[in-house]
Amino acid sequence: MRLGLWYAALFVVSAAALTVFVYVLLARALEARDHQVLETLLSRYAAYYQQTGLPGLRRQLEVDAAEGRNERLLIRVTDGTTAVVYSAEPPGWSDSDTLALERSRNGDSRWVRIPKTADTVLEVGTVLFDNGVTLQVGRTSRARAEVLDYFRARAFEFGLAVAVIAIAGGVLITYAGLAPLRSLETTVRSIVETGRFDARVAATASRDPLAALGGQINVMLARIETLISGMRGALDNVAHDLRTPLTRFRNVAEQALLADDPAAMRDGLGRALEEADRVNATLNALIDISEAETGTMRLESEPVNLTEVVNEAISLHADEAEERGIALEASIPPSVVLTGDRTRLRQVLANLIENAVKYTNGGGRVTVTAEVASGEVRIAVSDTGIGISDADAPHVWDRLFRADASRSVRGLGLGLSLVKAIVEAHHGRVELTSAPGKGSTFTVVLPAG
Repeated sequence: MRLGLWYAALFVVSAAALTVFVYVLLARALEARDHQVLETLLSRYAAYYQQTGLPGLRRQLEVDAAEGRNERLLIRVTDGTTAVVYSAEPPGWSDSDTLALERSRNGDSRWVRIPKTADTVLEVGTVLFDNGVTLQVGRTSRARAEVLDYFRARAFEFGLAVAVIAIAGGVLITYAGLAPLRSLETTVRSIVETGRFDARVAATASRDPLAALGGQINVMLARIETLISGMRGALDNVAHDLRTPLTRFRNVAEQALLADDPAAMRDGLGRALEEADRVNATLNALIDISEAETGTMRLESEPVNLTEVVNEAISLHADEAEERGIALEASIPPSVVLTGDRTRLRQVLANLIENAVKYTNGGGRVTVTAEVASGEVRIAVSDTGIGISDADAPHVWDRLFRADASRSVRGLGLGLSLVKAIVEAHHGRVELTSAPGKGSTFTVVLPAG
């Protein structure tokens, strides 16, 4: 309502200012026209007087009077002694007007204004000839005043129409302009009442700020919906995935409490500690996956030398590979540079190398290679391990999925899910090529930096 009233007030004030401006221009134009007409008459009668004298001037005045040309004119001719030798006075002329005219005869200005009424004046022009004869021609502004009175009357009616149009236009424009806000209010009320974040503000093709705000609100709602969905998924996964390790932890702790042998108690506490670490690792992995998938994982992007990161990841599992007789090698061009979070990229490579070493038999080989092509860096971790069947390959990225062939090896089943989430958070992708008994190749594709 306030916006509509402000618009109406601004519209009315603008229309009033324009009306006043037009009124002033009209008044000046009419006044200039009257002066021009009076100047023409004064010059015309002065020319008659000079050419034919007073008798000729009187004859011309009589002709004009007969034709109605000087009905509203004041025409006076005085001789050198100021005696009036000819006079034609307009209707409503009085002695006071004559006295004012006599006083103005000796003035310095050629034009004299004698007030008649509140809105009309008698404008008189004077020509003084060399022989002392004075010719005065006057004309009232009554016609001009009538036009201006008519304009003022119509202006009042125009102002009322403008006020009505302004109020109606203000209401209409306010209603149309606030449509995005009404849509936003409806969406927010729906979310508050239902608790669901799948409602969206109605999109429009307009580019005004309110429409843009609606678009940003939709983006925010989509982000919130993703976060809430991720939180619910994370809570469900935590509740489901921690149930088994917590049960094992409780069983181990219970066995340790029931044991009478100190050695058995110490062994039970050690296994309980292992289970506690396993629970903690599972929880941290689930949190990292949820953050990466919902876009809330903080990534400290910086230029990263790939060779250094690969060497760091290999060093974490070099001892295990050496103990099992697995050759662990890397072939990385020294000039490859990525833009990303160094710690997270090392975590990706470490998980892939750990899996490769874990599922490769003694005497096997794990190789890390990289190449740059078409603006992408392809990092491949290949092994000669047990491989993955075609049926299991699409599911290796799922949380807690473990193929039948890998169940004999202890693990959380979250490593590859975390790898995929972190890589996609870096705007990359992961690929898998594998065959049972022939090994696997996990490839990380990232934008080149």
